[in-house]
Amino acid sequence: MALEKQERRLKIRRRIRKNVKGTAEAPRLSVFRSNKHIFAQVIDDLSGITIASASSLSKEISDKKDINKVEQAKLVGDLIAKKALEKGISDVIFDRGGFLYHGRVKSLADSAREGGLKF
Repeated sequence: MALEKQERRLKIRRRIRKNVKGTAEAPRLSVFRSNKHIFAQVIDDLSGITIASASSLSKEISDKKDINKVEQAKLVGDLIAKKALEKGISDVIFDRGGFLYHGRVKSLADSAREGGLKF
């Protein structure tokens, strides 16, 4: 019997998270993609805090009405990179959250790299 889409993603997510841990020196850049929006967080797993976050719901991005979801993801990547660099973080560990690395997830990662994050 085949797994449903969400079950498959959660299985992949657990497999990734088994090995990916964020520290204070290199926190985890976590990505969540819903049908309408995309979210990114920089997380220190050892202390359990979110250092920086950005989403397509933030005011800078939601004001732009006639852009597609891939362009929204690029803006979220730029915003998360800017916020992380303001907090003094340049090295991160990328966590795609079980999503395939293409489309919106890839554009967010590429724009975060262009914004100054290293992973």
